[in-house]
Parts: sequence; structure tokens; C-alpha cells
Amino acid sequence: MPTYIMLLSLTAEGRRQMLRNPDALLVAEQAIDVRDTGIMGQYAVLGEYDFVSILSAPNNESAARFSMELGVVAGLQITTLPAIPIGRFEEALSHDDPIEEDADAPIPKGDGQRIGGD
Repeated sequence: MPTYIMLLSLTAEGRRQMLRNPDALLVAEQAIDVRDTGIMGQYAVLGEYDFVSILSAPNNESAARFSMELGVVAGLQITTLPAIPIGRFEEALSHDDPIEEDADAPIPKGDGQRIGGD
């Protein structure tokens, strides 16, 4: 099943909830019911984010739904990232049709513009 990394930052409301009930995040996670989706691990961290959660979900839509609901219920700003197990990533890089490299070819650089515009 796909794995997702969730980077969680408490909002002002989330901080109030945590002060009233230090288990608020765990309670919120358990209250969310998205089919075949759940937290595999959670960590409090120092730095830009307050928590990191590891989520298991059958697809991106389920992960997005869980993330959205958790953000609303627990007062969080959440960035959800799909995670590829390193073994699968290495396997994808070593497939039978390798990309030929031209050592003299320059590496293309983006122009800083978004594709699709606003």
C-alpha cells in the first residue's frame, strides 16, 4: 500500500487545542474514517514543522481526504508527500532501457516560470 509523509504545523487554533488536551492530535487521527487509510507512525519534531506523520493509504485521493480532514479537525497546516520506498526507486532507475548520457551535453535549466500559468 502506498505510503505518505505528512508534515504538520499547528495553527493558532491547533495550539489552543493541544494546550487544552495534549492528546488532541491522536484523538483527531482516530476520529477520521477514510477507508483503508491510517497513521503508521507519528513524531513530534523541532524546526519548521511540529509533527511528522507516516500515513498508509490506497491512493492519492484517500491520502488527500485524510490530510484535509485532519487539518480541519486538529487545527493544522499539512503538507502531504507521496513516499517511494528506496528499493522501488532504485529498481526504477535500473530498468533495462537506461537513459543515455552525453557527458558533453549541458544540463538544462528552468526559466523559473510555472507551467500552466495562473
